[in-house]
Amino acid sequence: IALSSAASAADYVIDTERSHASINFRIKHLGFSWLTGRFDDFNGTFTFDEAKPEASAVKVEINTDSINTNHAERDKHLRGKDFLDTAQFPKASFESTAVKIDGDKATIVGNLTLHGVTKEIEIEAEPVGGGEDPWGGYRQGFIGTTTLPLKDFGIDYDLGPDAQEVELTLNVEGVRK
Repeated sequence: IALSSAASAADYVIDTERSHASINFRIKHLGFSWLTGRFDDFNGTFTFDEAKPEASAVKVEINTDSINTNHAERDKHLRGKDFLDTAQFPKASFESTAVKIDGDKATIVGNLTLHGVTKEIEIEAEPVGGGEDPWGGYRQGFIGTTTLPLKDFGIDYDLGPDAQEVELTLNVEGVRK
């Protein structure tokens, strides 16, 4: 979330329709390498005021069944009771409660509900850019990162000592309403 010269709050829809946003993750695999994946189906909105970025807000909902690691059997296991249990918990959600600004970076504080557990998390965010698009609209883009201890969300599957946290990278491009 950035400080810049434009001057009013605006509401944005995260552009998932044209694949201009992504929720990616990685977790260590047995301590040997990184397993990467993404969620293919999510939606969200944000409010951004360039003159007062601390007043910004974010809301996102994820279809947990859309997890995709490019390996069908692994994805089936991740959807099952050992991990996301998507039959019982088909959605995950995040809603911000505060935005703390430090120069051109921000910490977005909010509640993440995952696997039926709601916890406060922090997402470190920074601007990518903003401005008019070729279709007559206006866009803002950000990148955010966070690390989630799986046990905090009731996911307690033994993946080895180096694989107890998942790293998320959120690439968000919003179209002003």
